[in-house]
Amino acid sequence: MKSPLDLDQLQTFISIADTGSFTRAAEEVHRTQSAVSMQMRRLEERLGKPLFEKDGRTNRLTEEGDKLLSYARRLLYLNRETLAAFDDRRLEGTIRIGTPDDYADRFLPEIMARFTRSNPRVELTVICEPTPGLVEHIKRGNLDLALVTHNDVRGQSEVVRREPLLWVTSANHATHEQETLPMAFGRPNCIWRRAAVDVLDQQNRDYRILFTSFSATVITAAVLSGLAISVLPECALRPGMRVLT
Repeated sequence: MKSPLDLDQLQTFISIADTGSFTRAAEEVHRTQSAVSMQMRRLEERLGKPLFEKDGRTNRLTEEGDKLLSYARRLLYLNRETLAAFDDRRLEGTIRIGTPDDYADRFLPEIMARFTRSNPRVELTVICEPTPGLVEHIKRGNLDLALVTHNDVRGQSEVVRREPLLWVTSANHATHEQETLPMAFGRPNCIWRRAAVDVLDQQNRDYRILFTSFSATVITAAVLSGLAISVLPECALRPGMRVLT
């Protein structure tokens, strides 16, 4: 039987995948770059597959590396959860976490259930706001942890999920065929809104912003009712929506 995977190697592998750099990953895991390179050679030898390929100055995951990434994250999470379950120094008090409301709807039930099982004495305080506001709360010390869409601050965040941003309309209406597109967006500082507006402006596409809300529920309702189109992450797709290509 093959020996089990080395968790330290998997942690380093995840750091390289998240930063795109052996050098930055070495800083995150507190090892020399040569030690990180040796870890990855041993991991590739263990699996018998190449995990990285050079893309300019960036180290990009191969197809096999991308396949390993989700397994590696789950293994490390399970390891932390197992250690916490047998730690007599159980956490107590209050932990303040923040998330956009669409992530709360999709991911928070499982996160809260698993956390509470491991830390039954901890009270969770949850704040739902768009990403820019959550990042400010973190900087000011108002939150202990936040699940956000994007964060440029290296070393203070960890990528836990990647997914495409999609143009969506109602499956039962032809809203996207209007000469002037009616749009439903988050508030002006919304990252998805800025990305969508940039594309529309670059394409010289006529549009008008019909709905603005920080609530994903409102944006979803506008799309499903055929009143507007929008951009949403893959996890936010609902029955009755159509992805535009």
